[in-house]
Amino acid sequence: MEDETEKQKKHLAMVERLSKRPQSRPTNAESSAESTSSFLSRFSELKTSIDFQLHQSQSLSSDPPNLKLHFQNISQSISDLEKLVAQNSYLLPSYDVRTSLKTVSDLKLSLQNITNQLIPKTKFSFKNKPTKKDPKDTAIPQPKQLPQPSIPGTRLAARESPGFRNKVGEVLVAEFRGSEVGEFAVSDLDSCEVRIIGSVRALFVHRLKNSRVYVGPVTGSVLIEEAEDCVFVMASHQIRIHSARKSDFYLRVRSKPIIEDSNGVRFAPYCLSYRGIEEDLRGAGLDAESGNWENVDDFRWLRAVQSPNWSVLPESERVGIIDISNLKNGDEEI
Repeated sequence: MEDETEKQKKHLAMVERLSKRPQSRPTNAESSAESTSSFLSRFSELKTSIDFQLHQSQSLSSDPPNLKLHFQNISQSISDLEKLVAQNSYLLPSYDVRTSLKTVSDLKLSLQNITNQLIPKTKFSFKNKPTKKDPKDTAIPQPKQLPQPSIPGTRLAARESPGFRNKVGEVLVAEFRGSEVGEFAVSDLDSCEVRIIGSVRALFVHRLKNSRVYVGPVTGSVLIEEAEDCVFVMASHQIRIHSARKSDFYLRVRSKPIIEDSNGVRFAPYCLSYRGIEEDLRGAGLDAESGNWENVDDFRWLRAVQSPNWSVLPESERVGIIDISNLKNGDEEI
């Protein structure tokens, strides 16, 4: 598990880099002051909204499903606030950048603390159903612990939503044609292939290694946390990727894909096929190619030049159309 002190050091290092960057502001002093004033007003408005949401959390403690969605919304709001700082960093004095990033960091910590308080970590476990329960053995073996995600919504959904978990070397198939399901989780897989046919409202991907994930339209958002040596083919309105390494993403997405704390990730256009996919894409509002698959936002790269953490996948290295219509014998199916 990544030490919290180490996370804080990384954050402080980013603040230091920003504070030492060359200032590139408008030459017109009045215009610069107006831009700063507009940013601070918007920043204060968003922060006040997040503080209010955090204070509301305690009142939802008796309603776990709504509490989980509540925390996801707060996490998204904090990410939007951080993005606002990144987009305006070159227009702001260094002091304002430092204080704004410190506020974002404090909000993240507050969310993490209240998440741990209202949804204790001790409830989190992945386990297989025992064939016979031994009353003397009350301890549940825990899987090898990996770094905890910084997106609370991913961790919460990964342990509570229906989905595929703790598999090695399997083909896993979920078919939802004809009716959209809510949240679906894909977690702790190694050397697996996942096929999701039909639409889901939200998809949570957590701790995958050397796996391939093929997904029909997601009508809401996709959150990916900790992926290494993987291939993802997915269509969604919003896609956020955190802590991904050496992975390829074939996307169709309405908004810009977001990456954070990732490197060696490459992007290409969506290339999935199955019987009826055109109808599913139309129903999800994803039938038109937006071109956003190559308009990637790297939240940890605030410079004006291209981020070195992602690239466009060369056409010569892209896979062709992937058809997942036919199931193989031995597939595990939902």
